[in-house]
Amino acid sequence: MPPIEDFDPKPRRASVAVDVGGVIVGGGAPVVVQSMTNTDTADIDGTVAQVAALFKAGSEMVRITVDRNESAAAVPRIRDRLVRLGLDVPLIGDFHYIGHQLLADYPDCAEALAKYRINPGNVGFKDKKDKQFADIVEMAIRYDKPVRIGVNWGSLDQELLTRLMDENQANGFPLSARQVTREAIVQSALLSAELAEEIGLARNRIILSAKVSQVQDLIAVYQMIASRSDHCLHLGLTEAGMGSKGIVASSASMGYLLQHGIGDTIRISLTPEPNGDRTREVQVAQELLQVMGFRQFVPVVAACPGCGRTTSTTFQELAQRIQGDLRKNMPAWRDKYPGVEGLNVAVMGCIVNGPGESKHADIGISLPGTGETPAAPVFIDGRKAMTLRGADIAAEFESLVADYIDKRYGRKTAAE
Repeated sequence: MPPIEDFDPKPRRASVAVDVGGVIVGGGAPVVVQSMTNTDTADIDGTVAQVAALFKAGSEMVRITVDRNESAAAVPRIRDRLVRLGLDVPLIGDFHYIGHQLLADYPDCAEALAKYRINPGNVGFKDKKDKQFADIVEMAIRYDKPVRIGVNWGSLDQELLTRLMDENQANGFPLSARQVTREAIVQSALLSAELAEEIGLARNRIILSAKVSQVQDLIAVYQMIASRSDHCLHLGLTEAGMGSKGIVASSASMGYLLQHGIGDTIRISLTPEPNGDRTREVQVAQELLQVMGFRQFVPVVAACPGCGRTTSTTFQELAQRIQGDLRKNMPAWRDKYPGVEGLNVAVMGCIVNGPGESKHADIGISLPGTGETPAAPVFIDGRKAMTLRGADIAAEFESLVADYIDKRYGRKTAAE
């Protein structure tokens, strides 16, 4: 078996840094989390509320749909409302079909957005394709905005795909249809980026993405792009699906790519349940980056899975309460307690691993398992600090965690 060092992440692929409304993407900067609204952008109140929720949850930039006159007219008003709320959110305009018209007709929209997203598969068709693509790129140059050239195999450039399929057939079918499709996706992104640079858009104003919905295809496509280009890359498994399926598929594909140094910004594209919480996809993206060791967003709560020794649900309920409390307070704690995102808390269910796991945490509690003495030792910084007993163990431990945070991280603020 190879030594464990062989499994460390590969060095980050060298990519060009892109400034998106003050957020640096690529160039060795930390991997950026982003999300997208599912509101009607013309609904200013609803869109502002969802952008604010996504931003507060940790989305460092938020994409909104700009699909018609009413939505384009709403964009500057949305941006201004967010600024008044004290939320400096880079907004990305998602354009399809008529983006060139909307940006030209609504200059305030063009100015308010921090980045434009173009889909080369539907920016225009036949003779109009290159001109309409050029119109958007020239608008980006005029307003000094970066552009994401986002290829999606659900709307792939059919002329390019047909040409590559014909060439493959003429060569005796050396590649499968799936391989040709992958190549078409990659070429669509790279050729579009090349055209944008020919028009005058600087390389440090271009981000590429090539989204597909199957794990192995996503891995293959991004490895191909990464080997042929130093452009900044946005990762995302499109149409990932709902619930655990979408989470697993996104994590498996993007986790592999990130482990191999590929990817500068990510989105977890989860299908929410009806009226579901859109911020779930932000939480999953953060958790993916955090468990892989790339970034720290919130304190980690270690909790055992439970077994026949833990027939009580006390440790589960306490772990859930602590995790929820930490996540809820993080927006305020980021400023009040610098470094608190690195905190490790353990909530364990019995004597088997409880004391040991609690010692490894900054602060941990080992609750009594079935048949054990009704006492819960608490460990702080690797040492047993006290033993809690009685009906208020959960509330007492929550208070201890809050005190620990204030003493450990509050001193930093005072010293500074």
